[in-house]
Amino acid sequence: MNTHQTLRRHPIRRLTLLLALCGVIAPVALAREGVEVGGNSAFSKLVPAESVERSAGQQYTQMLQQAAAKNALAPKDHPQVQRLRAIAKNIIPFAIAWNPRARDWHWEINLIGGKQVNAFCMPGGKIAFYSGILDQLKLTDDEVAMVMGHEIAHALREHARERMGKNAATGLGANLLSQFFGFGQVGQTLTNYGAQLLTLEFSREDESEADLVGMELAARAGYNPRAGVSLWQKMGALSKGAPPQWLSTHPSGSTRIAEIEANLPKVMPLYERAKKG
Repeated sequence: MNTHQTLRRHPIRRLTLLLALCGVIAPVALAREGVEVGGNSAFSKLVPAESVERSAGQQYTQMLQQAAAKNALAPKDHPQVQRLRAIAKNIIPFAIAWNPRARDWHWEINLIGGKQVNAFCMPGGKIAFYSGILDQLKLTDDEVAMVMGHEIAHALREHARERMGKNAATGLGANLLSQFFGFGQVGQTLTNYGAQLLTLEFSREDESEADLVGMELAARAGYNPRAGVSLWQKMGALSKGAPPQWLSTHPSGSTRIAEIEANLPKVMPLYERAKKG
C-alpha cells in the first residue's frame, strides 16, 4: 500500500499531516535509526552558544600553552596523536546530525602527557586526551572511538551549556547571566565561562546520554559499538570499585554496561553497514 492509499484510508492521519504542513501543529516526528535520547535541554537556551564556544576555545588554547610549557603537549607527528586524529576524522562527519552548529566548529584534537585517566571535548569541538587513558587501559581503536564519541556527545548535546543554564535558573549563576546580558563587562563574563567549563560536573542523565549518543557516533563511523562493554569493564577493573576522574559522576558497573547492551541492537546495523561501505 502506497502513502496516498494509506492517507485515504486513515482520515486522522491525513488531518494530522495537513495540520502539520500548515504549521498549525508540530510536524510528525520521523522514525530514525539509532538511539533515542530526546531533544537538547531547554536550559541550554539561557546561555548563548557562541559565547560558550568562544570561551571554550580560549580556555583550550591556554591549556595547550600550559602543557607545552611543561613539555607535556605531544607533537603532531606523535603516533598516538595521528591515531586520535584519524579516529576523529571518521567520527566528526556524523556529529552534524546531532547538532547543526557542529558544521562550523573548528575541531581540534590533542594529546597531553599525564597519568590522568581522562579525556574531554569542550564546546566547539575542542578535544583532548591524556596519555594515561591510552596507556593504562591499552585502548583498542574501537574503545578509543567509544571514549571519543562519548566526549563529543557531551559537546553536541550541549551539556556544559545546559549546566550553566540550570545554575543561572536556580540563582547560582544569576550574576554571571546578568553580566552577559549587558549588566557587566563582557570580558569578565567570558573569563567566568572559561573557568566553569573545566569544573562543571555532568549529571548521571548527561553521562547516560553521552554513552548512547557516543556509541551511535562510533558505530556510524565504522567502530564496533560492542567495545563500549569492554571499555567499561577495563574502567571498572582499573578503578577497583572507585570511579576514576573521567567517571566521577557516573561510575561504571553492571547498570551502565546493561544499558549499553540493551541499545546495541539499535546501533549494530549502523556499524555493519559502515563496515560494508
